[in-house]
Amino acid sequence: MQKRWHYIERPEEESIKRFGEELGVGTELTMLLLQRGINSFDVAKRFFLPAVGNLYDPFRMKDMDLAVQRLLLAFRRQEKILIYGDYDVDGTTSVALVFSYLSSRYSLLDYYIPDRYNEGYGVSEQGIQYAHEQGFGLIISLDCGIKAIEKVKRAADLGIDFIICDHHRPGDELPPAVAVLDPKRNDCTYPFKELSGCGVGFK
Repeated sequence: MQKRWHYIERPEEESIKRFGEELGVGTELTMLLLQRGINSFDVAKRFFLPAVGNLYDPFRMKDMDLAVQRLLLAFRRQEKILIYGDYDVDGTTSVALVFSYLSSRYSLLDYYIPDRYNEGYGVSEQGIQYAHEQGFGLIISLDCGIKAIEKVKRAADLGIDFIICDHHRPGDELPPAVAVLDPKRNDCTYPFKELSGCGVGFK
């Protein structure tokens, strides 16, 4: 994977001085704010004092409506739901966040973190088999799944639906899940493309 550094030029000294005085902060912090597009008091206030009301509407993300409909259907049918996430920090925090939220509203839940050495990253055959053996009707994958085309097909053959919540760049083909939530999808118009997996789970 090729990486590119993007250097942002230092703003004009007069801009740094004027904005720094308005905010009451030092030169270096003012420069960093300006380089990141934070160039007014109101924008700076939203940056330093964030509020849920200032976040983008989750339904701006492609397939969010489908994901919510499928989740509500699982509630009505009393289906078992498996919250599945990678074993890294993003995956485990994603699982903790979504599991803790859903478990306060629904009891037929469990979670699955794949074994680092025996299963590796992403959706695994063992995870699908576990879901099948334990009678889960829906898997919500977090921080993984965007390239698990064959695994999602295998789950569907076993009667298990998928909601994928991922933030990695998808391939040319999306998995045949009920919903694929990923701001990096080409057809997703969600304004902020750099959410973590946990950020997608939060949405």
